[in-house]
Amino acid sequence: KGDEPFGLSPREYEIASLVAQGCTNQQVAEKLFLSVRTVETHLSRVFAKLGVTSRVGVATALNTLPADRDA
Repeated sequence: KGDEPFGLSPREYEIASLVAQGCTNQQVAEKLFLSVRTVETHLSRVFAKLGVTSRVGVATALNTLPADRDA
């Protein structure tokens, strides 16, 4: 890793990916052993870096990436 798209940190990309899969902030927090507040903080940075204002925008942005990204 280390080459996350949109200038995201590895953690931001991880959170963005889970959000794009439909996970709630609570679910993301539980999966990654973080507080919901920490997830919200990362997500606000993700929104800013992607230039989006919603979770749907995050999913849409990530879906524009090549399909073999996580291979």
